[in-house]
Amino acid sequence: MPPRTQTTDGSPRCVGIEIEFGGLTLEQTATLLADHFNGKLSDPGRYETLIRGDPAGDWRVELDFELLKELGRREQPPDAAEMPLETLIKDGVEQMLKLIAEPLVPIEIISPPLPLSRLNEVQQLIIRLREAGATGTGENPIHAFGLQLNPQPPALDTPSLLGLFQAYLCLADWLRKRADIDLTRRLTQFAEPFPRAYVCQVLAPDYQPDQDQLIDDYLRANPTRNRELDLLPLFAHLDAPRVQQQIDDPRVKARPTFHYRLPNSEIDQPDWGLHLAWNDWVEVESLAADPERLSTMRTAYLAHLEQPLSRLLSPGAEDWAQKSAHWLTDQALANN
Repeated sequence: MPPRTQTTDGSPRCVGIEIEFGGLTLEQTATLLADHFNGKLSDPGRYETLIRGDPAGDWRVELDFELLKELGRREQPPDAAEMPLETLIKDGVEQMLKLIAEPLVPIEIISPPLPLSRLNEVQQLIIRLREAGATGTGENPIHAFGLQLNPQPPALDTPSLLGLFQAYLCLADWLRKRADIDLTRRLTQFAEPFPRAYVCQVLAPDYQPDQDQLIDDYLRANPTRNRELDLLPLFAHLDAPRVQQQIDDPRVKARPTFHYRLPNSEIDQPDWGLHLAWNDWVEVESLAADPERLSTMRTAYLAHLEQPLSRLLSPGAEDWAQKSAHWLTDQALANN
């Protein structure tokens, strides 16, 4: 568990989970999910299904292809002979896209915001999906499947959010190495690192923005969802008009969470589970909860970033991911 398991108002913190995989149909996945959580199926479209009945909210299962989902929400006359020409054309396009998409596009499970105490239920769900035949990103060279976490911050004030973000930036190289991102996922370029200049700006000792400046600086340097830790949903929750002035993307949904997009989905591997990505995220929160340690690490990382030439001339020197690993190990020993 992270150092803070409650929000500032005393409520239990929550986290949303998104899992992508192949090997199962939407119908198989939805039926398994409904059985696992004792829910009821609801069909908003031909390529997406809701599972209702969980006290935390609805679960969603979908084919992760926005255009196909939109087409799948159309009503179709039962008799093709009754269809107007425009509908027949759209139906033909839908069938063609379905044929192309099903071997390539993942099935995605999207959870409601779950209390941290329920993370083990997701772990057990992963085991059931694996036993049913779910496959991960390594099963096929053309697959780019991921696991995404949407952790609710313990507080939404700017200093708290900045501290968590700074801790993430300090550990990003280590997280990236731990995640060992699949080649196909790297080529799709949807979870890119933050620009070096922006990292230096945010980690600088005198960087103490208010909320408006924090959001504006982020949007100026990162006008995209294509980041390992996407802050657009969080900032849209805090100030939707400010974000919408810069980002015209209906996929940006306002919610009071970080959006951590880095980990692979390796659901078919027996030793893989939610614990790997979650425990790494907890290291970020643990660093943020220790301001003195975070300040020391920020200073060291900035010095590392400002010496690119010396790193090139010293090929045997430790990279920052290795230094971070030692840093975390030493801290764990000290805590014990």
